[in-house]
Amino acid sequence: MAEFDYGGFWNEALSQVRTKLGEEEFSAWFSDIKYLRSGENSVVIGFPSGFHRDKVKARYQDSIRAHLKALAGREITLEFEVISDNKAENAPSAEKTSAVADNIAGYTTDNSGHSNEIPPAKKPNKKQHSQMRDDYTFEKYILGENNNFAANAAIAISRNPGTAYNPFLIYGGVGLGKTHLMQAIGNYIYENSDHKVIYVTSEDFLNEYVQAIREKEMPTFKNKFRYTDVLLIDDIQFFQEKEQIQEEFFHTFNTLLNAKKQLVMTCDRPPSELKKFSDRLISRFEQNLRVDLQPPRYEVRCAILKSTAESRGAVIPDEVIDLISKNISSNIRDLIGALKTLISYTEIMGQPVTLEIAQQKLRDIFASRRQANLSIEIIQKAVADFYSLSSSDLKGKKRNQKIVYPRQLSMYICREMTDFSTTEIGEAFGGRDHTTVMHSIDKIQGLLITDPSLDSTVENLKRQIKELSTKS
Repeated sequence: MAEFDYGGFWNEALSQVRTKLGEEEFSAWFSDIKYLRSGENSVVIGFPSGFHRDKVKARYQDSIRAHLKALAGREITLEFEVISDNKAENAPSAEKTSAVADNIAGYTTDNSGHSNEIPPAKKPNKKQHSQMRDDYTFEKYILGENNNFAANAAIAISRNPGTAYNPFLIYGGVGLGKTHLMQAIGNYIYENSDHKVIYVTSEDFLNEYVQAIREKEMPTFKNKFRYTDVLLIDDIQFFQEKEQIQEEFFHTFNTLLNAKKQLVMTCDRPPSELKKFSDRLISRFEQNLRVDLQPPRYEVRCAILKSTAESRGAVIPDEVIDLISKNISSNIRDLIGALKTLISYTEIMGQPVTLEIAQQKLRDIFASRRQANLSIEIIQKAVADFYSLSSSDLKGKKRNQKIVYPRQLSMYICREMTDFSTTEIGEAFGGRDHTTVMHSIDKIQGLLITDPSLDSTVENLKRQIKELSTKS
């Protein structure tokens, strides 16, 4: 397993500094800064000259350190070096510091997106943990922009459980790899230490709690969960509207943290969106590091499919990889499910997969991703509410940016979540034509490439739309 590096935190801190300063000022002072290395609690950065170093140190040091502290949950000192041109050529720039994380989790990534496995240290002859999957490891976790930061934090936790990043909350939509990343933490700690590790879903936690009450075994229940070294608990949104189990979990939470034991949780949404949830629990969820997993970009989806096919010994043409990657973008689970359908076909029929076969076999899978019963009106209402507008604003003729952008986003989501044609979508948005809808879709697709935060907004809206559709 590769050494943990603060490169991911440095990269994220710079992104926040860029937003605060603006592109012109940021480029003037930060484009030539080089990330060099990390110490235990420090980041070392290089400058082309002493003058450049002194100006950045005087003007921006406090701001950068504040961002790093907020991200890492601890004080990170900055060390400044003037480096020669030769060294500078070999050091990653501020624009490329995400590459620092390429060695994380036992992977190095080449330009094609393929990964080369680096075996982790492992205690010999230790049985697999009974509650966790043996393939949920860092070595099999494919990295991309959507999960680099989360993976960096997970590595830090696995090496030093119960210290800086405690509690640790991973949130995001269904099938994005939350459980994989959490169990990778658990598997590594279990394999490389004598710590007691418990993995449990929130539903099983509740069931064991109810059974303990029924059988008058509460001391046993409390001892199990409150006196472990590492507790991994999946899908805490299951505790919504369940006051008694929230109360029990609150005390378990406090006991573990007070004893400096590691707690890792997953959730399908940010803590602020949990409904009928104890305020004091939400406050504790937010008291340390929270990371969100976004849907993987196209290149990462291709890498995941190629890696999965290789692990199964299957030969899948690039054009088929491209077909699946373009048609399934929401989550990893659906992506791999489609691939396994084709792999099963080749194993049963003994025939290679072609583009035509893939299109035929996956037609229903591609279609099932869209909700036929989902109306455009529901999508319009959800987006309008999100941006404090009315549905009539989205259908109207006003063209100011406050309305145009949500209107374009609504059209994009309609195309993503339904089977309505662009003509039908345009008609529902005040009689707009096909080309206007296509322009809106292209506009949002372009923004998704340049603005990573938009992924989170789209997934948040989709979740709200699905919730609205179940109530209608």
